[in-house]
Amino acid sequence: MEGMNNRRSNIEVIADILRLGQAGKTEIMYSANMSYRQLQRYLQFLTEHEFIGIMKVGNPVTTYKVNKKGLRLLKTIENLLEMLDWKLDWRDES
Repeated sequence: MEGMNNRRSNIEVIADILRLGQAGKTEIMYSANMSYRQLQRYLQFLTEHEFIGIMKVGNPVTTYKVNKKGLRLLKTIENLLEMLDWKLDWRDES
């Protein structure tokens, strides 16, 4: 499709983070394939909007855990992406 590129949208990055369930910063950064600066921005957004919680598992170890609100967001994102893929496939066939 013209104008579409292979870069992930913010929504797709958020979904990648939420899919991890529970993880530390390093695991999230590598699994979601992002820089530390990007990671900080996404974690701040997700915690401020209460999609993930911060868990202290030691000093200074911190992990992030998806909560019920975050799981609802993930399900909504996955449904939306599924619908958009179907529509894009359908439009390409005509």
